[in-house]
Amino acid sequence: MGIFTRLRDIISSNLNAMLDMAEDPEKMIKLMIQEMEDTLVEIKASCAGAMAQAKKIDRQLEQALRRVDEWAAKAQLAVNKGREDLAREALIAKRSYARTAEILQRELAEAETVVRQYQADIVQLEEKLAEVRERQRVLVQRHIHARQQKRARQNMRRADSPDVILRFEMFKSRIERLEAEAEMENFGRRPPLEDEFERLVSDDEIERELAALKKSQDEAQA
Repeated sequence: MGIFTRLRDIISSNLNAMLDMAEDPEKMIKLMIQEMEDTLVEIKASCAGAMAQAKKIDRQLEQALRRVDEWAAKAQLAVNKGREDLAREALIAKRSYARTAEILQRELAEAETVVRQYQADIVQLEEKLAEVRERQRVLVQRHIHARQQKRARQNMRRADSPDVILRFEMFKSRIERLEAEAEMENFGRRPPLEDEFERLVSDDEIERELAALKKSQDEAQA
């Protein structure tokens, strides 16, 4: 496939439709970027060659026009000197260079047209390449997001699985058993000395409250 055929296919391609139909959009877009980059290198090289050719033709044209002027001057000199034969030869040479200049002018116009076309193609391809690279960035972000969602759903399914629930219940039962065992450590033991004294103080307070209640009752009955 020629460079211009590939270029036209790339520029006119419907990127969204191509990616929608692709089995692996990420892989396909990488291949498209590589193809565009390769084509861009070729077009720039061809453009540089066309520019060099245009400059060469332009130099040849300047030389031919200069020779036209030179032979015109020689023809005039020959006429002034009365040498019509030399003047005639000079005019023939002038006409030859003038025809060459006309051909070179057409070639230069064609070469400049080719250069302008190359430059326009380069702009279009770079714009298309920028579009594809942006789509690649979006695709990568979507792929990362999709993987994160998939991982989250997998974790949720694992969390809801009977095995996980069973392990959780077993762990919960183990904690409850450890708590019960800790409570049984002090079951039936005599309270520590500080607790005994606190209980004595508490008993004295209760006795005082009880005595106050009985006194109030006696006073009420008297």
